Amino acid sequence: MPGTVPHHVAMMIDGNRRWARQLGFDSAAHGHRAGAAKMHEFLRWCDDLGIQVVSLYLLSNDNLRKRDSRELEDLIDIIAELAGELSHEPDWRVQHVGRSDDLPPALAEVLHEATERTRSHTGLHVNLAVGYGGRSEIVDAVRSIIAKHDEQGGSLEELAASLTPEQIGEHLYTGGQADPDLVIRTSGEQRLSDFLLWQSAHSEFYFVEALGPDLREVDFLRAIRDFSARDRRFGQ
Repeated sequence: MPGTVPHHVAMMIDGNRRWARQLGFDSAAHGHRAGAAKMHEFLRWCDDLGIQVVSLYLLSNDNLRKRDSRELEDLIDIIAELAGELSHEPDWRVQHVGRSDDLPPALAEVLHEATERTRSHTGLHVNLAVGYGGRSEIVDAVRSIIAKHDEQGGSLEELAASLTPEQIGEHLYTGGQADPDLVIRTSGEQRLSDFLLWQSAHSEFYFVEALGPDLREVDFLRAIRDFSARDRRFGQ
């Protein structure tokens, strides 16, 4: 058992399409479905360790604009199924983080229902980043601050003088949550891909060579052990 368990873990599941290609499947949907099943399993590992918040990067704004339409349709269905399943886990709280307006109405409704169904739950908090982009999130936060300030009759000069990082953080999709202590990415890729840009300013990163569907619990435990051995000084 690792010594120090992170409060909040963010997971970038990557390599699903490569996994499907390597196994000879003719559709990326096989990889995405296997990746979704692995994410459900991953959440159980986190829950068993006592991790309190997990953020899953499932569909980015770039994915919505650039993915092949057939693959995107399959991926949307798979995400909707996963969200529904997670919302029926005992005491897990599911929260959609991202822009609902950019999503197909049916998927947006499933995510909304999952969020509302589990709002009072106090167990593992699961953020589903769907239709998500870190830069867009920061823009939306600033817009929200400006709109609220305007409603209160404040001037732009007053807003500019009073704006703080803490204020922006409160208006992010994850407002009120602790920032991720640990960000994990599968498939050997070592980049953020517009995920939790603001929140990960002081996060630790761990990159796993395994493709998403091949992730093992031992890989996860190695990431947690590595995290527990790090000296987090936060600029001190």
